[in-house]
Amino acid sequence: MSTPKPLQDLAAQGVSVWLDDLSRQRIASGNLQELIDTRGVVGVTTNPSIFQKALSEGNAYDDQVDDLAAAGASVDEAVFALTTTDVHDACDVMKPVFERTDGEDGRVSIEVDPRAAHDTATTVEEAKALAAEVGQPNVFIKIPATLEGLPAISQVLAEGISVNVTLIFSLDRYRAVMNAFLTGLEQAREHGKDLSSIRSVASFFVSRVDSEVDGRLDEIGSEEARAVRGKAGIANARLAYQAYEEVFATPRWASLEAAGAHPQRPLWASTGVKDEAYPDTMYVTELVAPGTVNTMPEATLEATADHGEITGDTVTGGYAEAAEVLDTLERLGISYSEVVDQLEREGVEKFEKSWGELLDRVSRELEKATA
Repeated sequence: MSTPKPLQDLAAQGVSVWLDDLSRQRIASGNLQELIDTRGVVGVTTNPSIFQKALSEGNAYDDQVDDLAAAGASVDEAVFALTTTDVHDACDVMKPVFERTDGEDGRVSIEVDPRAAHDTATTVEEAKALAAEVGQPNVFIKIPATLEGLPAISQVLAEGISVNVTLIFSLDRYRAVMNAFLTGLEQAREHGKDLSSIRSVASFFVSRVDSEVDGRLDEIGSEEARAVRGKAGIANARLAYQAYEEVFATPRWASLEAAGAHPQRPLWASTGVKDEAYPDTMYVTELVAPGTVNTMPEATLEATADHGEITGDTVTGGYAEAAEVLDTLERLGISYSEVVDQLEREGVEKFEKSWGELLDRVSRELEKATA
């Protein structure tokens, strides 16, 4: 069965389609391989919420939990083992894609413990431990783009470990992320690392921006406010791509590229539509640009396969219009900096909550196994 035309068209425009989900059942049943074969999926992303959901459904993890309990593993050790096992096995499934694309795609992402989001040293150690435990060349270690995460990104890249930077909401922070990426590659070059083997993506979140901004627009309730509902997330992402084009056209980047480095690709995250009034493929069809990744929940992937209309590059010609959207929000009294700061804070809190629920779930399963 061939990949549906909208997904083929996305790939032809230079967009890599990744799945924002993973579970042991998805791997064991062959569903992940099926999505590679029939939906053109070329990568996988995970986060604490995804793992929490996976471990709370079914019994696919029971045998490993029993073994961990018998070995006297702590809750943290058990969660580490369970999640890295899934990512290791998913990396195996994605390996042919990794090899076919010379390392650009075929990647599987696993996130550092979100409780370390504001602790640089712990994040670095956790990233190194995850990379070593998964032990696959196509793993991405996800590091949140908090202020404390920025130096961690550089340090982990300098070790030759590929990084997926997550929870990016603001343009200023995105520029800081790209600077951290370049710094990490410069340090890796100083350490004699092979720059061609290091890859990175920067996960810029989209739909959560609209969810927050639309609520504020609804409170204002004016005609001008209604006119910009559902436009902030895409405008923000388009301006992020403009920043990407600027940074990766500098002499600083050219020097690294000459040494074999690959650019840090923008990745559109949080692409599931949260307002039913909007087209369910909006955050796919409106963010088509070369050299990008769109990581989709399965529902968004299937919607795009079914009725997505890919009309070519929908990003690079829209910078002026995007800037006007953000200017309008400021004029209406909606503070961009306040919105993005709140979203970052809530993003970390959400992942910490999911991680806590995951720890609680595994703790109960370990107790049951030893009862």
